[in-house]
Amino acid sequence: MKTEKNSTETQAADKKPRRTGRSKRLTGDVARAVRAALDKKAVDVVVLDLRGTPAFTDFFVLCSGLNQRQVKAIADAVEDTLRAAKVRATHVEGYEHAEWILLDFFTFIVHVFTPQTRAFYSLERLWGDAERIEVTDEPPTEKKDA
Repeated sequence: MKTEKNSTETQAADKKPRRTGRSKRLTGDVARAVRAALDKKAVDVVVLDLRGTPAFTDFFVLCSGLNQRQVKAIADAVEDTLRAAKVRATHVEGYEHAEWILLDFFTFIVHVFTPQTRAFYSLERLWGDAERIEVTDEPPTEKKDA
């Protein structure tokens, strides 16, 4: 006997990412960018690993600020943190309107959105073949030598 899924179950299944890398650890400049965003209370921080796709960069860092002021603060923090590490964005777009600020660091791109703009453009869905790395604000656990 065949059972049908209700529409809620179907919608939930459609929203599941194809691949997740929750156990992956970010390093280098991408990790610095993520940490800077989290320090400014960015929400819904996700890194898409695009190396297995025909993309023009290796990673997307996606995050949201709750309002335009916070979006600018997150973008400023990412730029300042990476500038201190001698890494500069090759291109910045959207700073004036602060609905979606794009910071292009060549090997990775940071996208800082307002929640409404992020939902509208849905880059996670657009790049659905990319490996999705969920990011939390939990500090990494340190291994102590005994």
